Amino acid sequence: MKNIPRKSTSTVSRREFIQKSAAAATGFAFASSTVIGAPAILRAMSKPNSKFGGVQIGAISYSFRSLPSNAEQILKYCIDCNISAVELMGNTGEAFAGAPHTSTEARTGPPPSGPRPQPTAEQLAEQEQKAKEIAAWRSTVSMDKFVQLRKMYNDAGVSIYAWKPGALGEKNSDAEIAYAMRSAKALGASHVTVELPTNPAQTLRLGTLAAEHKIGVGYHGHLQQTFTSWDEALSQSKYNGLNCDIGHYVAAGLDPIPLIQAKHERIYSMHIKDRKSKTNGGDNMPWGEGDTPLVQVLQLMKKQKFKFPATIELEYPVPSDSDAVKEVALCVAYCRRALEAI
Repeated sequence: MKNIPRKSTSTVSRREFIQKSAAAATGFAFASSTVIGAPAILRAMSKPNSKFGGVQIGAISYSFRSLPSNAEQILKYCIDCNISAVELMGNTGEAFAGAPHTSTEARTGPPPSGPRPQPTAEQLAEQEQKAKEIAAWRSTVSMDKFVQLRKMYNDAGVSIYAWKPGALGEKNSDAEIAYAMRSAKALGASHVTVELPTNPAQTLRLGTLAAEHKIGVGYHGHLQQTFTSWDEALSQSKYNGLNCDIGHYVAAGLDPIPLIQAKHERIYSMHIKDRKSKTNGGDNMPWGEGDTPLVQVLQLMKKQKFKFPATIELEYPVPSDSDAVKEVALCVAYCRRALEAI
């Protein structure tokens, strides 16, 4: 079965298609992305539901990076585009909890291309000092604000199933990693996510600490993903698992369906996006215009009753007549149509 086409076959404009197709499919009208008096607004809105045919569709809050992204704003965006489950980025949760050196401002402009300039000695010293300060904060912070954040989201109908703080790297202390896992549990997440390390000693370290805290670690992959990329980590701890990305997997020249079929029991969550295949250039595309077998994957999840969530990650350029909330809503509607087609 081919991917569901993104564009309508009628003569309606792209903006009209976004408003009519996505709003009708989700049952939500698009609201302003600017949050004013957020708690009162959130209490007045209907609860979202992005579980279709038994498949939980979620989104990573990174998808809204082009917009201001404090905790209340992210929650508002989820409600606007009918997302009822989220993978929360560390900056949003840590800023809510009062961490130093966190920013929830919108990221504007294209991503940097080519090698990044080497930092000066002064910049390196500043980075080191900030790292020490946030490490100290993480080692002493109460979990109360994370519990409060979880309640705010749950009361609005949004669960936090994954947590991605920048505290799980080789340079982070065991105390920081323990903090990441404790805060994940306070948020209600089943797992933390982190980029797949190249050093197997780090996956062993994380898996061992995860076993102590009884929480999963989902390792995220980009173009380095292969069928066997996670095998060593999986053998080291039953708490090590996959946070695979089927769009990146296709752009690396591979078919994600055999990976999902073989390793579904160890997948904590899976990122979904539409990218061209390696032979076609690998570009991120609006959904339905790339080579990722999104429909087939979603329908496989439904037929096999896989329980891990499919996480929308918006990475194609947002059109000038749209915004990230409207584009994520389109992706939600795409998933719903795919899952209701069988």
